[in-house]
Amino acid sequence: MLQQKLGLSEEGARDFRRGVFFCALANLVLMAPVGVFYLVTGEFVTHLENPAAPLPSVGPYLAAIVAVLAAMYLSQWAEYRATYGTVFQESSRKRIALAERLRELPLSFFGRKNLSDLTASIMKDCSDQERMFQHIMPQLFGTGISTVLVAAALLVFDWRLALAALWAVPVAVAIVLGSAKRQQAGSKKETACRLALGDGVQEFIECAREIRSSNRSAAFLEKLHGKIDDFERSQIGAELTTGALVASAQTVMRMGIATTVLIGSVLIASGQIDFMVFFAFLLVVTRIYDPINAVLEVIAELLGVRLSLERIRAIMDEPAQQGSKDFSPKGYDVSFKNVSFSYGDEEAPVLSDVSFVAAEGEVTALVGPSGGGKSTCAKLAARLWDADGGTIEVGGVDISTVDPEVLLSKYSQVFQDVVLFDDTVMENIRLGKSDASDEEVLAAARAANCDEFVRLMPNGYETTIGENGSLLSGGERQRVSIARALLKDAPIVLLDEATASLDVENETQVQEALSRLLAGKTVLVIAHRMRTVLNADKVVVLKDGKVFEQGRPKDLLEAGGLFRRMVDLQNASSRWSIGS
Repeated sequence: MLQQKLGLSEEGARDFRRGVFFCALANLVLMAPVGVFYLVTGEFVTHLENPAAPLPSVGPYLAAIVAVLAAMYLSQWAEYRATYGTVFQESSRKRIALAERLRELPLSFFGRKNLSDLTASIMKDCSDQERMFQHIMPQLFGTGISTVLVAAALLVFDWRLALAALWAVPVAVAIVLGSAKRQQAGSKKETACRLALGDGVQEFIECAREIRSSNRSAAFLEKLHGKIDDFERSQIGAELTTGALVASAQTVMRMGIATTVLIGSVLIASGQIDFMVFFAFLLVVTRIYDPINAVLEVIAELLGVRLSLERIRAIMDEPAQQGSKDFSPKGYDVSFKNVSFSYGDEEAPVLSDVSFVAAEGEVTALVGPSGGGKSTCAKLAARLWDADGGTIEVGGVDISTVDPEVLLSKYSQVFQDVVLFDDTVMENIRLGKSDASDEEVLAAARAANCDEFVRLMPNGYETTIGENGSLLSGGERQRVSIARALLKDAPIVLLDEATASLDVENETQVQEALSRLLAGKTVLVIAHRMRTVLNADKVVVLKDGKVFEQGRPKDLLEAGGLFRRMVDLQNASSRWSIGS
């Protein structure tokens, strides 16, 4: 139950039970000074009533006080170790497990989630859960157990005073729990406003150049200020709701002291109890209310943290891509057999009954109008998404049965949008093969024509290239990406318009590097420039998510179909010039 409801690991659930035990023990030990004080006071009151009696010996009581102080210290130390110390370990396990789950999820999940939402789950929601198991749950359960035990003892001691002192506890708890829906609604609104604000800030940073160039900075900032105000109002509203309810519950708790004094005075006046019994109850009440007041505060916080738990649980419950670690294909032909796919249950199909074969050792080009499904085919071929229908095979093996990481070890990918890291040129290339030696990295770099620009850098291959390679030009970034693919030396290569945005000089350099990369590989290339694919071994023309035609470029040109029309249109557009 603890693992399912609270998202704990097996070890975390065991640590949680230990934390609850020591929290309950620490609360009970805090009652021990009341007992010692009661005994000492009783002895001296008896001596005052009977001056002839000898004074009580102070030694045993001093020993008792020392023993109680030692017990309080040890119990508090054990409580701290069992809550704070173990919580950080569980938090570490939770963050690692969350990262592992994100690593295993298909890209379709990331298509449904935006970056700020995922960042909030990884950072804030994990921190909320960490705080919950430090300050909330162990104290909640521990205080509940200790309160029940103390209440039972008080009822045995004197049920009338016990009821007078304890009636406020269930009433105060009911006030807080009864407002759960209102508090959760406030927490949901606050979370929604926080995510909207995060999206706005992220969008402003990422699109700063476009916003300024279109002279929309003032309008965008005004919109962002509105999101900040919405978040501030939602946060204040949530805090006020929680604060008002907790304050009301704690006020009710204080009324318990008044009823204890009232009932105790009546019982003393009627001679039903003596003053020491009444005095002992007052001491116990002052001690028992403190942890309960703290629990009332954490119950309110717990209701807000439940949303964070649900968000983390939703990620952990997402079905992960799985498959066999054993992948032994008979060659590296990539076959699409009646494949269909859509990006959501309510979305229109992107691919419908698509079938073709990209043969090993050949270049297969995917062409067609925008939105025809070319990039989707490349993503499905590497199992970045899973097809809705049909099968995709590599060497006769259905890739949906293969572990994604094992499958991707056989793929190299070079896309138009290159992703680089704020690290050295050497380490960005080494990403293709983590255990590669420096000599292997340098050989791949030379084959990708990287030497030309790297040797001009201040520290050569040890130069840090900035966030996403910001210190490099587009052609240089592309050549680093190709060097990475050359180093990996995978049998299947996916190309997505790798030279589309390059100038003539860079395009020539990149094409030379690609020629070395593609030799003898199964190549699936996405291209919009028809002249790029005229030398391909096979062309697959996609339109509206279906295979419109396929075959050798020469045969398709002679057939006079869609491929011929696309070639003619591009030839006509190539003759366009400014002023014509």
